[in-house]
Amino acid sequence: MKKILFAASEAVPFIKTGGLADVVGSLPRYFDRGQYDVRVILPKYACMEERFKNTLQFVTHFYVDLGWRKQYAGILTAKEEGIQYYFVDNEFYFAGEHPYGEIYQDVEKFAFFSKAVLDAVEKIDFMPDVIHCHDWQTGLIPVYLKHVYNTNPAYTKIRTVFSIHNIRFQGRWVIPEVMDITGLPERLFTSDCLESYHKSNYLKGGIVCADAVTTVSKNYAKEIMTPEGGEGLDGVLRRYSDKVSGILNGLDYEEFDPQKDHYIPYHFDTANVVSEKAKDKARLQEVYGLPQKTDTFLLGMVSRMSFQKGFDLVAYILDEFLSVAQVQIVVLGTGETKYEDMFRYFANKYSDKMSVKIGYSEDIAHLVYAGADAFLMPSLFEPCGLSQLMSLRYGTIPIVRETGGLKDTVEPYNKYTQEGVGFSFANYNAHEMKGIIDSAMELYYMHKPEWQALMVRAMQADFSWNKSVQEYAKLYEGICES
Repeated sequence: MKKILFAASEAVPFIKTGGLADVVGSLPRYFDRGQYDVRVILPKYACMEERFKNTLQFVTHFYVDLGWRKQYAGILTAKEEGIQYYFVDNEFYFAGEHPYGEIYQDVEKFAFFSKAVLDAVEKIDFMPDVIHCHDWQTGLIPVYLKHVYNTNPAYTKIRTVFSIHNIRFQGRWVIPEVMDITGLPERLFTSDCLESYHKSNYLKGGIVCADAVTTVSKNYAKEIMTPEGGEGLDGVLRRYSDKVSGILNGLDYEEFDPQKDHYIPYHFDTANVVSEKAKDKARLQEVYGLPQKTDTFLLGMVSRMSFQKGFDLVAYILDEFLSVAQVQIVVLGTGETKYEDMFRYFANKYSDKMSVKIGYSEDIAHLVYAGADAFLMPSLFEPCGLSQLMSLRYGTIPIVRETGGLKDTVEPYNKYTQEGVGFSFANYNAHEMKGIIDSAMELYYMHKPEWQALMVRAMQADFSWNKSVQEYAKLYEGICES
């Protein structure tokens, strides 16, 4: 049986700031438990909810050599849906109201975490065949393993996979301080390993030293090898392209299931989606204070409000669009103040057509996925994206820009062949986006049978973890044999 240890900075249900937590919290459950023993190790943050902290059982403690320091590390454990989780405890590093702080703090925090993970595997008697590292916060694990733990026979057979969920975040800080923090030799702080544009770079270290590098979609794997998408690391990725692959994130089909989702009032499948989804739509309109018009095209957005998500395109056309279109728009999210204020302004100006909820609510998010007719994701870049997969699951038609995982998952509607599951536009252009929304609305209003068939096809698309798990299993087997 292969032993796999996922190392990450967050995972549902324990701690979440973004899609990384969804992946780390759901993917391990889908491996064949007769062939793989998959466990997860996380920091024990002070900001975790008390209900989770109260379930943790103490395992052991030890001291981590971090440069010239010796730092306490406690190991606690809990089981969640059959998966063993471990938590690294250190009240100095993992205090505070949020998992992440200033970068100068986080580079030390996650250097400690990376080294504690490697020390812990001996202490908990779980020497993995593969450590699967996620994002820059764990980028030093492959570095330490290759250059510090390589003289310890117990570690020589461990292989590493390093997954990049968003290349924009790299863990960059000034070299002398990182040398002092990590205790790594000066020879590693060159362009061949940790140095990038005169700073240390944890993400680059993970890319260089891991046995395999993955990203969260095949198209994103291509994009990050270009100057436009590589955030300064495209050259490094091209150099190591032979070990880089894209494996699409999956969706937890147990949590997002329109037949039994406890967040939505009316359940449905492909047989009754038209009738029951209309009831969820009426409930969504009620929750958002909009007129309950079943025949009005309802467009939903659930998102962090930032330029990455394409909100400047929305801002550019929203007034023009709402002034003439027979449409309703509901928005859920929080983010940059200018976008929050924009949505408040237009929700006030067009109160019968638009409503916004600033913040986040899991039950309202599920209701948007289930009750909207279409879902808008005009992202500037999107490594994988999960919202379009959630929308498809509920027969809500995604309207996306062709980037990253959005391009991999949303096959454009073809009116001649009656194929495809959504609508997409190529260029980062506001009026091109508006044009494709208009095309979706035309199909909705003028060709109702074709729209209803599109809803069914969307629900039949399979983006569960099952296929992706097979790709990861093949990757693990390949690097363990090498």
